[in-house]
Amino acid sequence: MHPSSEPVVREGKLVELTYKVTDRRTGHVLTRVEFPLGYVHGHNEILAPSVHKELEGRCAGDIIEVAIDGNQIFGPRDESLVFSDDIDNVPEEYRQVGTSILMENDKGQTRSFLVTHMDDERLTVDGNNPLSGRQVVFVLEILTVRDATDAEIKAGGAIHAGADIDPSRLRPV
Repeated sequence: MHPSSEPVVREGKLVELTYKVTDRRTGHVLTRVEFPLGYVHGHNEILAPSVHKELEGRCAGDIIEVAIDGNQIFGPRDESLVFSDDIDNVPEEYRQVGTSILMENDKGQTRSFLVTHMDDERLTVDGNNPLSGRQVVFVLEILTVRDATDAEIKAGGAIHAGADIDPSRLRPV
């Protein structure tokens, strides 16, 4: 239990957190957010509803783990969204594993594809969400919980003042 004076995550609170997503079976980290992610609880849910539910009532400093079934959120993997092509047919700027490519079908619908494999001859892209078909665990660390300002509630998250940059001090690198 937390002291009653400590703010807890609930509607209207600004919450800043970092998280990582691990594969439940292998323990490998699939994705990680190291810079604090800020949102106003109950106003702009940025993660899966089950994750937000687990954040309710928590305080800054808490670390929580939430198991997620990627099939439920992103659907099962669809192998028809995996394509390989001769590397010579792929523009140079896409020839790197991890590169995201936005593609459009003949109906004008767009989907993001990720370059997942590449060798000297072929390149493979995958249009499935990387968490599709996986059992994963979100590990979240709550950094800040405080009352959101009216401006933050309207914006849906923390508002940071821009850095004061003196253009005369900018130099080419």
